[in-house]
Order: sequence, then structure tokens, then C-alpha cells
Amino acid sequence: MEKVARYRQIVQEVLTAYAQPRANQPNGIQPQLLFDTHNDHYQVLFYGWSGNKQTFFVAFHLDIQEGKVWLQQNNTDYNILPDFEAAGIPKQDIVLAIYSPQMRQFTDYAAA
Repeated sequence: MEKVARYRQIVQEVLTAYAQPRANQPNGIQPQLLFDTHNDHYQVLFYGWSGNKQTFFVAFHLDIQEGKVWLQQNNTDYNILPDFEAAGIPKQDIVLAIYSPQMRQFTDYAAA
């Protein structure tokens, strides 16, 4: 359980560090952090209005399941994985759920 608590903290810190410099942008689009620590779901999304156009965009979605961090979605060009590794989450505890279960075995990360 201690490991999961540490991973919760790391995920929140990394996502916060990603979102902070993107706040208060002149285009009116703002980041929002969604941390459901009870069910271990974590998101960074962007929302707002630019003129007459509404933006709602999920940048990252992660879960913590069975003691591992599952990257469910990355809709950015930013590779967030080195941030998790530098903060102390080893590759064997990161699952690239953005790939099919059959393809995960060919990554340097956990298959499940």
C-alpha cells in the first residue's frame, strides 16, 4: 500500500508540473487537473472558449491499478514517461495501456 500512496503522489506532482506552465494562457484555454484518489483516476484536461469556439480536450488520463501506473491516454506530443521514471516509478510499474495488450510486450514497460 505504501507503494501505491507514493505513486499517487508522484502522478499528481508530475501532472501538476505539466499543467502549471500552461495556465493563464492568453488564448483563454485553461488546464484542469482531475484527481480521483479514491478510485485512482487522474486526468489533465484543457477547457475554455476561444472566440466562439469551445475547447474541451483531455491531454492525459492515467489510472493506478494493481500497484502499477497505467497510461490510458496521451493526446499530446509530450512524452511524460521520463518524468514518472525520474520521480521514482520504474518501467516495470508503468503500463502503456495506449497500446493493445498484444503489443505491450514489445515495449520497455510492463505488459500488464
